[in-house]
Amino acid sequence: MVEFPHSWLSVGRGRFQEGAAGVGALMAHPCVEEGSLPCRKTSRFSPRSHPSPQTSYSFADSANRKAFRDGIKPGWHYFGRKMDAADFEWVMWFTSFRNVIIFALSGHVLFAKICSMTVPQHRAVVYMLYGVLAVLGSMGLVYLMIVLSHCLVLYSVALAKQKWLCFVAGLCCLASFKLEPFSSWQSGFVTGAFDLQDVLFYGGCGFTIMRCMSFALESCERKEGIYSIFDLLKYNFYLPFFFFGPVMTFDQFHAQVSTRELRRKDDEMRNIRVHALLHVGAVIAVDIFFHFFYILTLPSDLKFVNRLSDWSLAGLAYSNLVYDWVKAAVMFGVTNTIARLDHLDPPQPPKCITMLYVFAETHFDRGINDWLCKYVYDHIGENHDNIIKELIATIATFAVTTLWLGPCEIVYIWSVFNCFGLNFELWVQKFFQWEPFAKLEAKMSAAMSRRIRAAFGAVNFWAIVLYNILALNSLEFAQLVTKRLLLAGFPVSTLSIWFITYCGVQLIKERERILAIEEEKGDKAKAE
Repeated sequence: MVEFPHSWLSVGRGRFQEGAAGVGALMAHPCVEEGSLPCRKTSRFSPRSHPSPQTSYSFADSANRKAFRDGIKPGWHYFGRKMDAADFEWVMWFTSFRNVIIFALSGHVLFAKICSMTVPQHRAVVYMLYGVLAVLGSMGLVYLMIVLSHCLVLYSVALAKQKWLCFVAGLCCLASFKLEPFSSWQSGFVTGAFDLQDVLFYGGCGFTIMRCMSFALESCERKEGIYSIFDLLKYNFYLPFFFFGPVMTFDQFHAQVSTRELRRKDDEMRNIRVHALLHVGAVIAVDIFFHFFYILTLPSDLKFVNRLSDWSLAGLAYSNLVYDWVKAAVMFGVTNTIARLDHLDPPQPPKCITMLYVFAETHFDRGINDWLCKYVYDHIGENHDNIIKELIATIATFAVTTLWLGPCEIVYIWSVFNCFGLNFELWVQKFFQWEPFAKLEAKMSAAMSRRIRAAFGAVNFWAIVLYNILALNSLEFAQLVTKRLLLAGFPVSTLSIWFITYCGVQLIKERERILAIEEEKGDKAKAE
């Protein structure tokens, strides 16, 4: 089920981070498998009501080994290498359904190019017609009718031009795809069975609701009249974004797709080709990586992981986040490249995880991030200076995020931790803005002030890592990493890893300082 999009949610000062893992991460987690019990609870229903500690340990070890074996599949036969196939989403995109996805997106590029050369003023209609035919051909008429019915419902609600009503209706529609029994009831109408069906069903429906809510809320902002339902259909059935995102808010999409004069900036095509080659290179690099380093499957074998050194365990946790960032960058990069060919300006690629040391900037899916910021977080939090408003804004945003990801135990825990992390940042910031601390910092040199901030940033970096491996792997693995880094590894491993991270944060802050100076010079040059 596509309840956990490849994106990361987290809220920031004017930025909401969509955090956590890909669709495969949650699909692999027991709490989202339909009708299954969390693995920590299945022992209650085992044949032996009270197994001995040795027997329990044997069962757990056997389950861990089985999970490890299931994640390793045949790979390069001639080299004798097996492949880490634990990430369903990556395997789906670049192995199992690679040819189907390439065929569908290539068709879109071909028809879009012909249209832009002949009738550019009608290109949005061509995008819509091709998207409708692709959805119809892949999922069938019943699925198309389900999507259209939700579009019609939310369009009807938008006619009232009441934001609160649009929000309530939109969240109810979203809940109908995330909560039982409504989810199973709707998916039961779609006949047929193939491996990609659940992913396409829940992905397309989930993103459809988010787009329809954006349309409805933008219609409420429009002073004269309302956008037509035809505008909604053109917005929703843009194929590159339909099933897998990212989400562009309606106002941005409508303004860009309505442009009649299609002109490209200098070197734009060159940049598109360069980015396309980078994405191909990243796919090849990850494929090689999966045949030598089983970083996604290893955390499932807790007995093996527990024997790793503190440094190896920290590196394993960090590499899982780096991989998820690479996956988000590549998968969104593919659809964004096609959108740029269509003369659109899609959401920017995610910021590298290594560059993230504050919750305020942690987001991997800028589309969902922009959506949540615009319609929830910034709307409630306003300028984000008031602690109470900020608390309400973050709670409301993470509540919507929890529904979007699909409510389950691991998502609840992840949301609480990330919500706390973001608010704690603001509390610390407000605390050190008090007069005694402000005067003390004013007396410091800029370098010393940056060192102190980097020390806090290093701690924050590992808080971000620990909070988000909850969703990437499992609660047990997150607990193991936390205990080893904070308790068992203290003080040698803890302080040494913190110091290395501190040096990294210093380098990042220096890079940010240089970029800020260059940007300021560029602004002055433009003004002159």
